[in-house]
Amino acid sequence: MNIFKVNKVMDRLNEMIDNAIDGKPIESVFDETKMSSLETKLAHFLTMNSTTKDQITEEKAKINELISDISHQTKTPLANILLYTQLLAESDLSEQERKCVDLLMEQSEKLNFLISSLVKTSRLETGVISVSPKLSSIDKLLDNAIKQAKTKAEAKNIELTVEKKEIYAMFDLKWTAEALYNIIDNAIKYTHSGGNVSISTTAYQLFCRIDITDTGIGMTEEETVKIFSRFYRGHLVNDEEGVGIGLYLAREIVASQGGYIKVQSKPQKGSTFSMFLPMEG
Repeated sequence: MNIFKVNKVMDRLNEMIDNAIDGKPIESVFDETKMSSLETKLAHFLTMNSTTKDQITEEKAKINELISDISHQTKTPLANILLYTQLLAESDLSEQERKCVDLLMEQSEKLNFLISSLVKTSRLETGVISVSPKLSSIDKLLDNAIKQAKTKAEAKNIELTVEKKEIYAMFDLKWTAEALYNIIDNAIKYTHSGGNVSISTTAYQLFCRIDITDTGIGMTEEETVKIFSRFYRGHLVNDEEGVGIGLYLAREIVASQGGYIKVQSKPQKGSTFSMFLPMEG
């Protein structure tokens, strides 16, 4: 094959790949006298790839519809259960009946939280919900997350301290505040009354680091590898409330923005969760 024919084939291959990237149709009728075997195979591959991409898009649309249906169908029944349970709690009940109502309320709220978290996680995983990172103040992020956690910390007599610095990073404020709150809430949950949860920030060249350090029960090195798995709960925390999805959701949110989370911990000596957010887009 002379250089002219080689260049012609290369131009055709380049054109076919560009069309595939741009979503343009790939030629489906091939003249073997004009097209090389390589061109023919590439055309078949690109056509199959385009079909697979369309199928994935269709599947995502179906999943989104299913998630929306689940969310809609469970919202009203759960709201009714919580309302009726609150009405029962206001009634004149015996001690045993009140215990049953308290347990019913606790389990109803747990189910409500679980469904809400699963819907959020599924939408993030399927790309239905997309985060929109923008250059934002870390102080504002901390304020949003701490505002949600403050009541729980006070209820357990846990000192919540924050070291603020004027740092800006790239993140979606709403979703990252939820991720940060999940980590802070986790620290409060597994720290004994009278303990401390402290939050500090450090700016590096590429990332901003947010450390959440607690004086809680800590965990083994083996557990630190598993804690970001969906529904994982350590053997020491089975008596605590929770469903084991908060940290998983936090990791998904941060990872979707180009960040990551690390953890260091020792049993009975507390834990430090470090969230890294990109300094630039």
